[in-house]
Amino acid sequence: MPADLALLRRIDAYLDAAPRTGARSETIGSFTLFLNEGHGWRYYARPTPGAGVPTPREIGEVRRRQRALSQPERFEWIHEIVPEMHGSALSGGLVVTDHPLMALNGSAADALPAPDGVEVAIVDADDDLAMLGGVAEVAFAEPSTAVGSTNAADAAAAATRQSAETLAFQRGRMLAGLTVAVAARVGGVSAAVGWHQPLDGASEIVGVSTLPAYRRRGLGAAVTAALVADALRRGVGTVFLSADGDDVARVYERVGFERIGTACSASAPGA
Repeated sequence: MPADLALLRRIDAYLDAAPRTGARSETIGSFTLFLNEGHGWRYYARPTPGAGVPTPREIGEVRRRQRALSQPERFEWIHEIVPEMHGSALSGGLVVTDHPLMALNGSAADALPAPDGVEVAIVDADDDLAMLGGVAEVAFAEPSTAVGSTNAADAAAAATRQSAETLAFQRGRMLAGLTVAVAARVGGVSAAVGWHQPLDGASEIVGVSTLPAYRRRGLGAAVTAALVADALRRGVGTVFLSADGDDVARVYERVGFERIGTACSASAPGA
């Protein structure tokens, strides 16, 4: 099916605008480099919309600037918008990873009631955000949908490592309506989490993650459905996400997402 370039351009414009709500930016050639200001979120560089074809020389300039600022040597882009970036990234010595880029198909998510014994709800800004961060940290350390032994005790230990500055930053964004968090709790224990970030009629769903001990119970899909429902209540017209891989993409398909393109990331070897 031909790519919906109008939709991809809307998403690309969002991906250029959204980091600016929490980071400062620098222009380096055809790239925009987003930089954190001490709150712990690690940003990246993106091809600036309409700025031309990225070159390996510009990639080298960006990487030198990232190293000088102790930032990750990381780039992100939509392949269909900047197809030349893939070759330039490889020529620039980066490792490229492709991810399914998915958008909500239609105006509503498929109805997915919470599994039995699971409470799925929006998280208040005054809730235990450190625990949500702990769940995401340990879940992303074991990617994919495979069941494992990592559980709530491991997440609680990770919660103690969450930065106070990062938590304050997240709380501020939640209070400003820039970030919405959802958690799925089993017996009162946070077992799955996710966020969406509404801005100017679009929102990206990010960070959906389930503790390995609770996987394959429908928690990730239920969290995603709750995030989509909240976005639609806010009048968001474009809801999208990037899946880690095809197995995770199938979870999102259950909620009503379909693949529309490829989200690419590139980083220094060994990063």
